[in-house]
Amino acid sequence: MTAADLLIAAAVALGAGAVNSIAGGGSLILFPTLVGLGLGTVAANVTNSVAQWPGYLGGMAGFRREYAGQRDRLVRLGAVSALGGVAGSVLLLTTPSQAFDVVVPVLVLLASLLLAVQPLLTRRLRDRDDGAVRDPWWLFLALFLATVYGGYFGGALGVILVGVLGTALHRLPLANALKSAFSAVTATVTLVVFGVFGPVAWQVVAVAAPASLVGGFLGARVAGRIPATPLRVLIVVFGVAVSVYLFTR
Repeated sequence: MTAADLLIAAAVALGAGAVNSIAGGGSLILFPTLVGLGLGTVAANVTNSVAQWPGYLGGMAGFRREYAGQRDRLVRLGAVSALGGVAGSVLLLTTPSQAFDVVVPVLVLLASLLLAVQPLLTRRLRDRDDGAVRDPWWLFLALFLATVYGGYFGGALGVILVGVLGTALHRLPLANALKSAFSAVTATVTLVVFGVFGPVAWQVVAVAAPASLVGGFLGARVAGRIPATPLRVLIVVFGVAVSVYLFTR
């Protein structure tokens, strides 16, 4: 890649890290950018996952106050997230790249639609906020399946996690904070698997990962002050356009 390509990747990664903390859907911005810069879809996907890993850590740092008293839950559900992330990333690397080329437009479209309905989901979960603290049995299965998806592709994983955690725990602020933690766990295991076995474009990671870290932290700090709706609309429209492009491609 040229220096200009790397500069574009870094700038988009900065925005993607912030978007992940504010509204979700950062992968819908960075992944197609990497494809547009010349990477194959699988290489773009694994590079996107590795590059955005620091952004999830930045998001966790921004939500650190919400984790008080949640150590046992973080350990239990974090272990499930790690297993799901490993399963999803191994699935990606052991299935033919042609299969990913076929399914990725559907995944991008699904992620875009999930992001579009996120406000409705959030509103319903907020209305049900009753302070419940126990983890229902089905949460472990649902979280595992969600993080398998996260390891395989990851677009709008945060939206899925907020829905699962919010439905199970009935505490939306906690679900939003835990979403960042379990996204980070999933991203960490995919970093290891993809870093060892995947076709990662490391020159992109070198510039995009620090930018994603800064973006994730800044996004978490200003999440309550930036109107998420216009940003979400733009991401959804962009994601649908990318899906149409990938279908026709």
